[in-house]
Amino acid sequence: MIMLLRTNSSNPDYQMLVVHLDKDLAIRDGEVYHEFYAQYNKSDDIKHVVVAYEGNLPAGCGAIKHYEEGVVEVKRMYVLPAQRGKGIAAKVLKELEQWAIELNYTKAIMETGVKMPEAIGLYTKNNYDIIPNYGQYAGMPDIVCFEKVLK
Repeated sequence: MIMLLRTNSSNPDYQMLVVHLDKDLAIRDGEVYHEFYAQYNKSDDIKHVVVAYEGNLPAGCGAIKHYEEGVVEVKRMYVLPAQRGKGIAAKVLKELEQWAIELNYTKAIMETGVKMPEAIGLYTKNNYDIIPNYGQYAGMPDIVCFEKVLK
């Protein structure tokens, strides 16, 4: 059974999962790109984090961060390899969306890399639409950006 915990970036299980995420991204992105992207993925002081547990073990995570008025950015989505295929990422994403609605956000945005087909599939399956790359990702060919209007 999957349990979801709303927490913040000081949670040690979240911090452990993010270490795994960063290692995975360094391999997928390559060192040059990873250094560029890493500057936008700081996990310090994120107030809205969801950690998924299977039993007592952390299995995945995600976070939301204020982007602009009415818009929240989904960040740091990750599921441990051994836990993939169980719908954990979708559950974390839904919980983040619900939390964003409770915080009066009306839209969620996010970016991912073209080398992350699992993430692209997750967002597409959960009714996110591809949009032009925003902010610091504008003009970057290896990035795919998404948005979803929250109900």
